[in-house]
Amino acid sequence: MTETIVIANQKGGVGKTTTTINLAAGLATLGYPTLMIDTDPQGNATSGLGFDKVEFSPNIYNVVVELTPLEKTIRATTVPNLCLVGANSDLLGSEIALATAIGRESRLRGALSSIRDKFRFVIIDCPPSLGILTINALNAADKVIIPIQGEYYALEGLAQFVETINRVRDTLNPKLALEGGLLTMFDTRMLLSNQVKDEVSKFFGPSLFNTVIPRNIRLAEAPGFGQSIFQYDPKSRGGQAYLALAQEFLSRRDLKPQTVVDAPQTELAVEPQTTGE
Repeated sequence: MTETIVIANQKGGVGKTTTTINLAAGLATLGYPTLMIDTDPQGNATSGLGFDKVEFSPNIYNVVVELTPLEKTIRATTVPNLCLVGANSDLLGSEIALATAIGRESRLRGALSSIRDKFRFVIIDCPPSLGILTINALNAADKVIIPIQGEYYALEGLAQFVETINRVRDTLNPKLALEGGLLTMFDTRMLLSNQVKDEVSKFFGPSLFNTVIPRNIRLAEAPGFGQSIFQYDPKSRGGQAYLALAQEFLSRRDLKPQTVVDAPQTELAVEPQTTGE
């Protein structure tokens, strides 16, 4: 059974794309066939896996606007078990192109039906907005993970976004559920970060992931080389944190890794550093 997970937050700069790439790569590394879909016009998830986003064609724009079959856009990545449907600035025209389209909120959901027996997980990266692309992703999803940066204003707009998730569930997608929040770019040495953690814990309760993603230079460098952290530096604090996240994600589903990977040290998964390793 394929499960579709959306990584979304209406705020930008919260580690959304980094989480999409590395959760998807982590699940693939642990042996689960995974499809990553980039629905952000910036195409950073596409280039972050080593593809030329300008040349990635056909892409998700062709799927949601022109109804190109999704399977015609899927490409294998250099990560075993991980495939990608890319995006680029073509998507900037999707709002206008879909303005009067029939079933415009359900284009992606319909497209996914053709590949549901081919992947165990589909992980979708969304733009930092609540437009038609994000609504399409939420309408196609089973669960939503919300990355929250461990800095001031972390909770700004969060209640509004959760309300949007609830509205999509009530009007379009009854199976949609909030998987939980994920603290990213976290620095335990900053008093503010720990105050934010307390507030986020109150907001999400038990649905907040135990894994905390540190602020880590290796995570910032990896996309520039077109690699996930598992290719670029799996032993870094960022690599260990995202492996821990993938393992926690699987444990929530009573699933075990299908591939043996060195287990991360728990303390490294929660203690960040801001300089190179």
